Amino acid sequence: MSKPDTLAPWLQTQLAHLLQQRGHAWHLEGPSGLGQYELGLALVQAWLCEAPSPAGACGECRSCHLVDTHAHPDLSVLMPETVALELGWPLSEKAQKEVDDKSRKPSKEIRVDAMRETVGFAQRTSARGRGMAVLVYPAERMNTETANTLLKTLEEPAGDTRLVLACEATHQLLPTVRSRCQSHAMVWPAEADALTWIKSELGAKSPADSALITCLRAVGGRPEQALAWLRSGWDPKQWDSLPAAMAKGDWSLLAKWAPHQQLDVMQKLCHDLMATASSASPRFFAASSLPPVAPRWGVLARWSRDLMQAARSVEHPYSAGLMQEAWAARTREVLAPEKRPN
Repeated sequence: MSKPDTLAPWLQTQLAHLLQQRGHAWHLEGPSGLGQYELGLALVQAWLCEAPSPAGACGECRSCHLVDTHAHPDLSVLMPETVALELGWPLSEKAQKEVDDKSRKPSKEIRVDAMRETVGFAQRTSARGRGMAVLVYPAERMNTETANTLLKTLEEPAGDTRLVLACEATHQLLPTVRSRCQSHAMVWPAEADALTWIKSELGAKSPADSALITCLRAVGGRPEQALAWLRSGWDPKQWDSLPAAMAKGDWSLLAKWAPHQQLDVMQKLCHDLMATASSASPRFFAASSLPPVAPRWGVLARWSRDLMQAARSVEHPYSAGLMQEAWAARTREVLAPEKRPN
């Protein structure tokens, strides 16, 4: 994603806006799926580019090539090791050896020792003369010790060092970190813009607009997630049939999904049922696919709390099969028509 025109249009607009601003530390905030990583990377790439334009990096110079190959000497990208491996960013030699030797698993948090290395990096002189850049993503994965290690650099970076903290859960970021950054709220794309972009990305393989709208609704309006779902073979026709199937205890449509994905479906269903119970519009499912009479608020509130509790251990279940059976039974119980005395 070197050239700025490869960014989604709504991200390109935000990039151009940010490049007009002054500041050494930016906090990109918003819910997941709005392109914080892509925008953050495009921003640091433009800062380091040898021939930048008001729209961003040129995408053709040596500096842009080094960013694309994850080898720029003046760029430090700080991520949890699990995210770095997923996105193709190298780990430090020590961390990679520990993971390869299976002495420990890749960390899901940003490690304090990695932050100390980044702080040391930020104090060096630029190798290519365009300053130093640091990208932290997702920034909420810093624990208190890691975040505190960054504070002095955020407040008074050495030389021409600029930082981007791309965040998908701002409430988890320390106030002392937020207060040292200029904030940029990520923009939600309009549905028409999102549909146009998804169709351009899928080309001839793009389904009908109705299917795209269903998919976009299912992911809460996040175009990149909708695109990923469609590319994975997800069938939009099955989405709105899920509530009725789950009410019958039929989990077959979800059986091949990972536990965290099944939990996500239940949380979305619970959200929409609570919305309809409050006379509001559902967000993820078509109103016609939901039970004609929503469960009582107390039932939904308890289910919501149970799902939040389940989210804490969903990645480490004692038994995925037993957990799925329990979820299926609980969902069927919640969705069962309430029996009232004659």
